[in-house]
Amino acid sequence: MRELLLAYGIFAMYYVMTINTIYLGIITFSFKKIVEIIKETFYSRYEPLSGSKYVPPISVLVPAFNEELTIKENVRSLLALHYPTHEVIVVNDGSEDDTLKVLIDEFRLNYYKPTFMKDTIATAEVKGVYYNPEYPNLYLVDKENGGKADSLNAGINLSHYSLISSIDADSLLENDALIRIARKYMERPDEYVAIGGNVRIANGCEIANGMVKKVQLPKKLLPMMQTVEYIKAFLGGRIGWSEINGLIIVSGAFGVFKKEYVIKVGGYRGGYPGEDMNIIIKLHRYMLDNDLSYKIDFCPDAVCWTQAPDTFKILGSQRKRWGRGNLKNMIEEGMYMFMRPKYKIMGWLTIPYNIIFETLSPYFRITGFLSLIGYSLLDMTGWKIIAVFMLINVLYGTLLGLGSLLLEEMAFQRYPRIRDYFKMVLYTILMFFGYRQLGIVWRFLGHIDFMRKNNTWGTMTRTSWNEGVEKDQAA
Repeated sequence: MRELLLAYGIFAMYYVMTINTIYLGIITFSFKKIVEIIKETFYSRYEPLSGSKYVPPISVLVPAFNEELTIKENVRSLLALHYPTHEVIVVNDGSEDDTLKVLIDEFRLNYYKPTFMKDTIATAEVKGVYYNPEYPNLYLVDKENGGKADSLNAGINLSHYSLISSIDADSLLENDALIRIARKYMERPDEYVAIGGNVRIANGCEIANGMVKKVQLPKKLLPMMQTVEYIKAFLGGRIGWSEINGLIIVSGAFGVFKKEYVIKVGGYRGGYPGEDMNIIIKLHRYMLDNDLSYKIDFCPDAVCWTQAPDTFKILGSQRKRWGRGNLKNMIEEGMYMFMRPKYKIMGWLTIPYNIIFETLSPYFRITGFLSLIGYSLLDMTGWKIIAVFMLINVLYGTLLGLGSLLLEEMAFQRYPRIRDYFKMVLYTILMFFGYRQLGIVWRFLGHIDFMRKNNTWGTMTRTSWNEGVEKDQAA
């Protein structure tokens, strides 16, 4: 037993060192890219593009299930975007609340039979399409419940343009978000197949008429934790991964895709959450299988604001769902590409990293904690040595988190007050004392749900942007 624990302890030490080293490499790529991003952010002029006929038109897809509290503001913000030609397609996925009625009443929409929709991708039954010529770029699709992926596929079937953008119904885009991503497509139209936007936490911000008027940090504990977590994931992680064309996910909250390739890979996968990761993996695989030149990128200055869960129940439900989606994607798609030379960065680095350090992380970390208990019970090491090892791990992780905050301050400065920066530093440290451990447990419970074939979406909370009214939804 002692020899087994000792061997596992050595393995755990190298496991932690390896994951931190890889993440250090990724954040180094992020810093390498940040100079170019700063130039784009401060010196590029987007206003002339807002009226240019050369900007590619975009179909914005908004899947909605029980979104009556936020959907009106969301749609108004999308209609008001500074973009030459775009359409907004809201897909009501069999909502059990007044989502459909709210939109019909707000925009005075009229019913049409869905005869003009294409059957490009199979979906649940579409009951009707609603439209009002006074809002020529707004469509409302009403369909039987089939899940988020099914709703996106229904939106694709109705869409008229070659670029599609997926937006969560509880999210708000900044006015210039689409134009910033469109500029990338205009620069290299034959190369980009997908570009993700930057998702930020809206809790605590001042919202009016579907727009973020004043950026402020959340006042509650959990949204604040998620704020620094998202900064680390998007700025410290996705900038670096996209630099080496190894991005494995474009957030379902905001991304822009070439429709022809989404259709070629069969559209979004239903049946389990994680459709945003699944579509990106399938796009990588398709392009590499067909030896096509391509790029899947991340645009950090194209910002989407989203509501973050503010209770442990809702956050836990979300993270368990993410855990299920990650596991299913690695089983269905990741293992096929794992360590296969034809899949280049995806096969040699991205997929192995995700399987070993994301999917399997709960098992290694939980057993690592149990091994520490075993060391103590068998008197194999003193508590001081264990404490020093844990302290080094916390300090290293904190350093990486601070690096992400530095990227934020260098390029974007969305939180201008000095006290905001120190507050984010504090929460970057506090994350290691309970929050990260909870995340591991939730991911593990998500794997158990997967094995039990529990495919419920879980409980979510929607809060009215204007009224602060909360309502639970369960699917």
